[in-house]
Amino acid sequence: MKLKKWICTALAIMAIPLMAQEAAKPAAPAPAAPAAPAAAQLDLNKVFIKGVTDKPQAFYKVGEEITFTLWMDFGGQEPDKGYFFDWTLVGDDGQSKNGRHNAADGKVVIKTSLAKPGFVRLLAIGKGADGKPLSKPTGRGDYKRVFFDGGAGADVDKLQGAPEPEDFDAFWASQRERLAAVPFEGKVTMTECSAKDAAVKVYAVTVPCAGPRPVTGYLTIPADAKPKSLKAHCNYFGYGHHYQTAPSGGPKDRIQFSVNAFGYELGKDKAYQDAFFASTREDGCSYGFSPKRNQNRETTYFFGMTLRIMRSLQFVMSLPEWDGKNLIVSGGSQGGLQTVWAAGLEPKVTEAYPSIPWCCDMQGKETFGRIHGGWRIVGTPALAYYDPINIAKRIPRTCKVNITRAGLGDYCCPPSGVAILYNNIKAPKEIHWVQGSTHGFVPPYPECQKFVLSQQ
Repeated sequence: MKLKKWICTALAIMAIPLMAQEAAKPAAPAPAAPAAPAAAQLDLNKVFIKGVTDKPQAFYKVGEEITFTLWMDFGGQEPDKGYFFDWTLVGDDGQSKNGRHNAADGKVVIKTSLAKPGFVRLLAIGKGADGKPLSKPTGRGDYKRVFFDGGAGADVDKLQGAPEPEDFDAFWASQRERLAAVPFEGKVTMTECSAKDAAVKVYAVTVPCAGPRPVTGYLTIPADAKPKSLKAHCNYFGYGHHYQTAPSGGPKDRIQFSVNAFGYELGKDKAYQDAFFASTREDGCSYGFSPKRNQNRETTYFFGMTLRIMRSLQFVMSLPEWDGKNLIVSGGSQGGLQTVWAAGLEPKVTEAYPSIPWCCDMQGKETFGRIHGGWRIVGTPALAYYDPINIAKRIPRTCKVNITRAGLGDYCCPPSGVAILYNNIKAPKEIHWVQGSTHGFVPPYPECQKFVLSQQ
């Protein structure tokens, strides 16, 4: 889990310089100012670039003026005229402009508008008198920049993706038949693991599945559970080559099944782990990213992953302790993608909690020219069968959906795609937008602009 968090944070930080390289023109020379003190004299952990829009909810109409206010907050420390930030603004309508602001001059107001439905991204990077980005240590041997990455939208309720395939439903009906042809009843392996908490039983589980590999993951069940007494919760993980290990315990009010994205054998040594993850590379790319394999809906890595999601739900519903009524799914990033798959492909799911869901509107850049970060899967017609914006349309009204975080500065999972996902959900829904939030960062200061949209 620590590695997963590190990967998400690294990807979010990686997108910042990539976006700046793509969109920023050379900035004007830094304003003349006295030399700044050495960065070590300031506690950079207290320094943030903060930004808000003039509306509490950062959504506007096409053509309406959008006003950002941006400033560097030194956290009670004395600001120095040598510190400044470069900012870049780009939009889904093709606009691009930039500027530079001396931090000691207080707040800067930046105005723009959007010529079509979509989003505008405002990125600012703090720098010292030497022109180098200000970085603060994280305690893990790496650094994170003093930056702001956020934005605003216009007519976002009108955003839609590329047309879905005509045989979309027929394709998924055929995959249900494929799963049914591989029965799992009586063939599941459940190996009990040692647990620190005697009130909870932990099992390493392997479930037969169609596709290249079985479902594997760790299941926890309260030790004293009675038949038909518990809700069930499936949790899915973010992107990365992290090897799942057994938990020491689990919740006492539910069945919980934590499903890895690979179906690898559990409890194996490092040599097996390294060999397995090496085998998931496709045409020299990390899993899921092969342009060649993504031309075919049954050779993409997502094919086997989706079958395992469907089978994981079938498995938990077969457990005698499940109450037969409450089926919950959750996950962040790649896990958010899988959560939407689960809710849209299994009609018995009753609650879904995707966070920063990945791969929404996969053809958005190619078809509509929408802005995107530097880490993305290139959309293809074959991937449209797996795009959560299409699967979201199939979530039944019996399932409540809560998108627990959508970052206005998250360009691993661009806000345009997440907005389309929300638009396409016909079930009761809620979305939590966060200004200045990237994929791996949520602003910790009270001025952070947050707002919630909901529809029953």
